[in-house]
Amino acid sequence: MNRFCLLRRAAIGRGILLLLLGGMAPVWGQKENPVVKTVGKEVGGKTTYLNPEFLLFPAEAKKGSKLPVLIYLHGAGGVGNDLGKIRGQARRVVSGIRKFRKGPCLVVAPQCLRVTPAGRGTWTPEDLDVFLEHVKATLPVDEKRIYLTGNSMGGYGCWVWGGHRPEHFAAIAPVVGGIGRGGPKAVTDNLAKWAANLARVPVYAFAGARDRVVPAERSERMITAIRKAGGKQARIKVYREEGHGAGRLVFSTKEMYDWMFSQKRE
Repeated sequence: MNRFCLLRRAAIGRGILLLLLGGMAPVWGQKENPVVKTVGKEVGGKTTYLNPEFLLFPAEAKKGSKLPVLIYLHGAGGVGNDLGKIRGQARRVVSGIRKFRKGPCLVVAPQCLRVTPAGRGTWTPEDLDVFLEHVKATLPVDEKRIYLTGNSMGGYGCWVWGGHRPEHFAAIAPVVGGIGRGGPKAVTDNLAKWAANLARVPVYAFAGARDRVVPAERSERMITAIRKAGGKQARIKVYREEGHGAGRLVFSTKEMYDWMFSQKRE
């Protein structure tokens, strides 16, 4: 066999290898681009602060099978009724799922309205319960693998929702999240109650030691309270050189995804 044939065969072999190792996303069906969905007027009428529209990053699986779902709650910069404001935030989570081969997984991102008849929008367990019920009713969700994460205001959403409804989740990962409704540095009067509920679910919190918006102490305080309440699956990572932008590391490195997708609700 001449040199040309050998080189050609080697090139073909490398192409096949790259397809197998680096081009798996089309095989396991994790979509990078979202579609816009709506909960409809009837369901939307049961919420106070949610945009009826939300983003869904679809995934393909075997016919009839159920898929894990990751719910991403955006930060304060995403409030409003323009889903384009949260697309980039949610997409970096999807990029991590694709990069670290954790799919197929449905990713959904609701949006909190800025202004409503009830006042400025915020994440509430009541709204999010309605949203989740719609997701479960309309998508092939594996209810033992519902994951929750969010950044900044979305981190607060993780704490408050998980602190009221831990039974929904296989794992919760709040990132630079506050622990009070009154603002980034507020502390809820119901801390002990939230902690007792969060002791029932795996929690991994992330914070930046140099965060001047939401002090890392808020996440540390919550994890301490969860452990005091008997939570043996509560952990925290504080990035010593990071501020409020610590999420750029959390959502771009393997650690969080490995931890989250290894959890399954009993």
